[in-house]
Amino acid sequence: MFNQITILGPGLLGASLLQAAKARGLCKSTAAWSRRAETRAKCKGQPWCDKVYADVRLAVAKADLVVACTPVDTIVPLFEIIGPKLKPGAMVTDVGSTKSLICRHGRAALPKTVKFVGSHPMAGSEKTGLEYATPELFQGRACFVTPLINTPAKDVDKITRFWKALGMEVASTTPEEHDEIVAHLSHLPHLLASAFCAYLGTRNPQWAHYAGPGLRDTTRVAAGDPGLWKAIALENREEILRALDGFQKELDHLRASLHNSQPFALQHILERGRDFRVRLRPLGDKC
Repeated sequence: MFNQITILGPGLLGASLLQAAKARGLCKSTAAWSRRAETRAKCKGQPWCDKVYADVRLAVAKADLVVACTPVDTIVPLFEIIGPKLKPGAMVTDVGSTKSLICRHGRAALPKTVKFVGSHPMAGSEKTGLEYATPELFQGRACFVTPLINTPAKDVDKITRFWKALGMEVASTTPEEHDEIVAHLSHLPHLLASAFCAYLGTRNPQWAHYAGPGLRDTTRVAAGDPGLWKAIALENREEILRALDGFQKELDHLRASLHNSQPFALQHILERGRDFRVRLRPLGDKC
């Protein structure tokens, strides 16, 4: 599909993307850029990375597809830097888990001769770093493609075909619809898990030794990088606040049912929760 794919930020997603693109024959060559010298050193000699750059401008100069895999608050500033060095007709996308600000400001930061379509592969993990990368990371997972209203349909189709070629199930939404959805399905669960663990951290430290699989499953995502999630929460704060308001009402119902000893109300909440949980498709299944 492309002569050269360049990823900016070879962490879990970026390194996995290059591994998957190589494995599936989606490009002739791959390149990576990282700010950190130690990360660049890890990339050198890897079979999935043909070239490693310390200068982001050089990294994108010959790229047909550039994928920004850096924290959400760094993506637009990177676009401003690389914009003048991108060749006409090059395609740019990103993997940021917020889209409204990135899509609007990102498009404005890039030359009109460059094609831009926002993306968000729902394939992350609480683990970070290229040592956890795998070419199967995207297989069967959902991916959002978030074009702006004036994005050419052929550009949307090309980036959609790219993510599908990596094994993903692609849904197209507006950036604003995307941010509302992930505020509920991704950002709110992470923040709740983090807040719950922060609360447990105020209790007896010995309790941590008695945790079973239920607590571990419920709070797994709280082990994610706090800096990355701080940036995500602040960029999508309006939608997250609305999601928190909705969840607070549900929590108030739960508290009232316990406070007033209302077994039927409590069971109704538990049944609705179970019904939603069993409807979640197993990871890797088709949408």
